[in-house]
Amino acid sequence: MQALAAGLKPLSRLSSPREVVRQFTPNWFAATMGTGILAIALSLFPVKVPGLLLVAEGLWLFNIGLFVLFTALYAARWIFFFDGARRIFGHSVVSMFFGCIPMGLATIINGFLIFGVPRWGGVAVDIAHALWWADAAMALVCGIVIPFMMFTRQIHSMEQMTAVWLLPVVAAEVAAVSGALLIPHLTDPHLQMVILFLSYVLWACSVPLALSILVILVLRLAIHKLPPSNMAASSWLALGPLGTGALGLINLGFAAPEVFAAQGLPGFGEIARGIGLIGGVLLWGYGLWWMGLAILITGKYAKDGFPFNIGWWGYTFPIGVYAVATLKLAAIFPLHVLSIFGSLLVVALMSLWVLVGTLSIRGAWRGDLFVSPCLMDGN
Repeated sequence: MQALAAGLKPLSRLSSPREVVRQFTPNWFAATMGTGILAIALSLFPVKVPGLLLVAEGLWLFNIGLFVLFTALYAARWIFFFDGARRIFGHSVVSMFFGCIPMGLATIINGFLIFGVPRWGGVAVDIAHALWWADAAMALVCGIVIPFMMFTRQIHSMEQMTAVWLLPVVAAEVAAVSGALLIPHLTDPHLQMVILFLSYVLWACSVPLALSILVILVLRLAIHKLPPSNMAASSWLALGPLGTGALGLINLGFAAPEVFAAQGLPGFGEIARGIGLIGGVLLWGYGLWWMGLAILITGKYAKDGFPFNIGWWGYTFPIGVYAVATLKLAAIFPLHVLSIFGSLLVVALMSLWVLVGTLSIRGAWRGDLFVSPCLMDGN
């Protein structure tokens, strides 16, 4: 009974409450990604459910609070535990999660355009616009600096490689999607052209590299088989760049005609729309293959059981962006099956969010989840 009572005390597994800050890592921002994409997916749910849009907006507001809290905790780690915090750059896994910070912010930016504009009008657009520039800069820096650290400071091997390699590079294409959503809300044609151009550049800095990583990942899986059970959630990460890549091409393609026409280039806008649509379908189809594989891999892990960790949030965002891409295609193509499939994915995402969120709250309350591997490994 005493052990049970001790387990009910907050942070009972930590030697001191200050360990929450000392052990805080960017992995936690994956929770803002999962929460944010659920809010967006619910706002697009094709079945009209009373109050669902309010629930989605509430999740978005909650996600803002979550992002602010995590930012404060991680900033405090750099201020008060600088020597330990900087070790992350030498860690071959935890450093990858830097990409979760701009991706989590991108879901908030999208929320300002989806939920904020109807409530606050142009103020929400101004906030989203300002945040987008910060997000795009962080995503681009992350996508360049972390691979540079991989090449110069970190130790990697084919056997240890997992899909977490995707996280730092995917952030740029997520910012590209936000840019595409922002463009129709802007009134300055030149600014629209600038953001359209930069969004295509961000997409190009991410998707081709992500596809290259997926090629290596297939080879790694064939040679070295599945990664350890604590990395089970990484099997779903491939859906992230494919779903987001499809969304980026489609949304940029639909934003392009008006922007190009304002610059005296109407024909190019229609070409961009066609490329976006066909390219989006191709990436979505590739994602379907990875989803089937991920389901089989997860089933194999489930036979032996696999422990919960903060990495389980890796299930949510990839499924979420793929669900949103599916619903986007359903709105374009007269294929009812796409709408049904997208709806099922949103329901699965919501169920996962409840499960992972509940386990995360329990683990955070006890202190189990506040673990910084770069301190444990001595890197």
